[in-house]
Amino acid sequence: MPMSVPYWALASMFWVHLVATATWIGSLIAITVLVLPAARRALGAADQLSLIELVQRRLEPIGWFSVSVLIVTGLFQMSVNPNYNGFLSTSGRWSLAMLIKHILVGALIAVSAVHTWDVLPNLRRALLQKDRLPDGEVARLQRRETTLLRASLILGLLVLLATGFARAS
Repeated sequence: MPMSVPYWALASMFWVHLVATATWIGSLIAITVLVLPAARRALGAADQLSLIELVQRRLEPIGWFSVSVLIVTGLFQMSVNPNYNGFLSTSGRWSLAMLIKHILVGALIAVSAVHTWDVLPNLRRALLQKDRLPDGEVARLQRRETTLLRASLILGLLVLLATGFARAS
């Protein structure tokens, strides 16, 4: 049963949720569509790694903070939504869209976790050991990073699509 919340509090919660969404998805777009391709065209391998290292060190905490804000604000929004009928409910279009959205968010968080705690540390090590790495190791790590970032971007856009379906219901 939805609780009564002052209009200003609900509007503020929606705004914070939208800012966190724009920050997270916007950073995925920026790194995937702008930074990585430009770095690969304009810089040598060592400089690419250095640039990506610097950019990712700034984006990682922002991204994970955005995720935590999205979880908190999203749970609040769900609790006050009149369409909310309980955990894993698929009783209507809104509930189904929200279930799909949350599955996609879970997948996006999993892909982001692999990127943050597997690929990026390996790229950082590669930056430190660039002269001692086997041929092709840096390129393999860069391809893996690109694949994970593209997957994250696609999942993020699908989350927005599911949100659109929920809002239209």
